[in-house]
Amino acid sequence: MSNRAAAIAVMVAFVIGILGSLAIRPTGKNQYQSVSTTGTDDLVRINWRLPVAFQTTMPVLGDNPIYLADMLRRASNGAVNLQIFEPGEIVPAFSITDAVRDRKVEAGYTWVGYDQGKIPASPLFGAVPFGMEPWEYSAWWFEAGGRELAEALYANHNIHPIYCGMTGPETAGWFRKQITSLSDVEGLKIRFAGLGGKVLERLGASVTMLPGGEIFQALEKGAIDASEFALPIVDQSLGFNRVAKFNYYPGWHQPFTASHLIINLEAWSEISAQDQALIELGCTAGVIRNLSNSEAKQGAIIAGFPDIGVSAEVLPEELLRELQIVAGEVIAEEAAADADFAEILASQMAFRKNYSHWKSRAYLPRDF
Repeated sequence: MSNRAAAIAVMVAFVIGILGSLAIRPTGKNQYQSVSTTGTDDLVRINWRLPVAFQTTMPVLGDNPIYLADMLRRASNGAVNLQIFEPGEIVPAFSITDAVRDRKVEAGYTWVGYDQGKIPASPLFGAVPFGMEPWEYSAWWFEAGGRELAEALYANHNIHPIYCGMTGPETAGWFRKQITSLSDVEGLKIRFAGLGGKVLERLGASVTMLPGGEIFQALEKGAIDASEFALPIVDQSLGFNRVAKFNYYPGWHQPFTASHLIINLEAWSEISAQDQALIELGCTAGVIRNLSNSEAKQGAIIAGFPDIGVSAEVLPEELLRELQIVAGEVIAEEAAADADFAEILASQMAFRKNYSHWKSRAYLPRDF
């Protein structure tokens, strides 16, 4: 080999060595390679695993965390990266709060009503039978102390909650047979969630909780007779209409459905105030985007029910009034048994009382 060739070989080996050392640099806090698309050398500041409670293939419910993660990645030039994991992939759908509390993952996206068994007051932040409508909940959360109450409640569980998604009312459920009186509920095997499930239990139903991905199979095999889950577009995508032909309204048990980004409290405190503000901004955008997406898509689904043999039924007002009475009894008992529940409920009721002066006068009647 000539001296010139040897010199070139040494130079090439030197360059390759430098590139190789960069490629195998160990990852760690503030040591992630940049995923920027603009050529800057900014490092990834946040690289969190994010298990979600709903399959991302679900319309409205499942696509909102995708929107959030995409917006945060784009707004931060790739520096904030949330890696989404499907339900059960790394954390069961109903165990996201436990995993975030113990920092098995830094964050999760969920419906906090699933925490009812271990945090009795949690359903008040997810859905309340005959409770607030979506914009009322948002007003209470942002302007009347709801956020502070949620943060105080979940701080006891090493979690920081952020209001991050909202949909309108759910359907009252999918049934094989028509429901005309409360006696039709007695003995019914039904999938139901949150405080509404306790109401139906009080009326003699056998209530079970199942993740969304397991409901169709339970309906098809007859393990349950009926189910509520979400919005018409979501439920139809899961195939409920193939088994149960009566879809009832209104969603008395969930006039609003709020979703939250929950973050391990230590992980939240470790990031900068700038990144905290960015995540909160992304979630606030997620709320209005999610609600808009929800409201825009349900009418067309219901309009198509006759073509697939589904009947959209409205519960009689007399039946709804009876359900309201039982729901009031259940909620009062929950408040008597848990101080946090009582405090949060009192805040919601006080807000609704003041808000009613506006609500009862400012809006046209729905049948106008």
